[in-house]
Amino acid sequence: MKSLVKQNNKFSDIEYQFQVLSEGVKGQSLPSFSEKLEETGLYPLKPTSIEVFQINIGKMCNQVCSHCHVDAGPDRKEIMTKETLEYCLKAIKESGIKTVDVTGGAPELNPHFRWFVEEAYKLGCKVMVRCNLTIIVANKKYHDLPEFYKKNEVEIVSSLPHYSSKKTDSQRGDGVFDKSIRALQMLNSVGYGMADSGLTLNLVYNPSGAFLPPSQDGLEKQFKRKLKKDFDIKFNSLFAITNIPISRYLEYLVASQNYLGYMEKLVNSYNPEAAKGVMCRNTISIGWEGYLYDCDFNQMLELKVGVSKERQHVSQFDVSQLQKRSILVNEHCFGCTAGAGSSCGGETV
Repeated sequence: MKSLVKQNNKFSDIEYQFQVLSEGVKGQSLPSFSEKLEETGLYPLKPTSIEVFQINIGKMCNQVCSHCHVDAGPDRKEIMTKETLEYCLKAIKESGIKTVDVTGGAPELNPHFRWFVEEAYKLGCKVMVRCNLTIIVANKKYHDLPEFYKKNEVEIVSSLPHYSSKKTDSQRGDGVFDKSIRALQMLNSVGYGMADSGLTLNLVYNPSGAFLPPSQDGLEKQFKRKLKKDFDIKFNSLFAITNIPISRYLEYLVASQNYLGYMEKLVNSYNPEAAKGVMCRNTISIGWEGYLYDCDFNQMLELKVGVSKERQHVSQFDVSQLQKRSILVNEHCFGCTAGAGSSCGGETV
């Protein structure tokens, strides 16, 4: 591993990431992810259906989080165009997909964000937005986001690494915790997270170190108790998500000399039941340029879906072909199948 770090430490280099991932498994004589799937009768991995249309509408963000697999930040200029968003709406309408999961970066920074959410809502879709919370209080022009979300019945999914400022700020940046609390209070004030409101507010927990998340149920109870007691905040559910060894988190693992141990932990915690429920089996992921991927993580590694080249763009969306494809896997996939499993909706088993 030291030779790799000395050779190249740019974790935005996709080829280098694959090289590190491969060494982390082969160097310890661990089975590859494909081999584990084959052992448990799941290779090649196939879709069960396509129920979720997950769309990354840009990598620009007002934060620079240490665990971010998108490598998002204020300096990123990749933004999905309105033309590509129109292709997405066409694909959603013609395929009959009813769940639209909007992510980023901070998706609200895309100038066409509100228009797209409104159009998807008009199609009768359940729209989910992965909001980093701080965007709501970052600038006056975003202060009305809670009301906008309420009007369009948007389900909010927001990262909050911990119910203490120290642990949250260490992962997401100084002052993020206080801003997140203010944003959560604003969302609560319009009904989000409240019983019988129909307005869903879910939080996301990511471990801050080189370990797997603890029990999701136990964490949720802790978060609910502490946030209610300290800030009078309510929310619906907590999703515990395993950090995937790519991008910034991979860089952290290598720099802290935790990479090999973390990969061994993921491989040895492989759960075939979790593998059966991985999100790539019912989700299609669309990158900011409109290309199709099996999941958000494959998107960041530029692994386009395994269909004919002319069908790899949303402008040529063909749900029948996508349902027949084999899902592309690599060693980072161990992160989704370890222990109780991990997806954008938390544990899978």
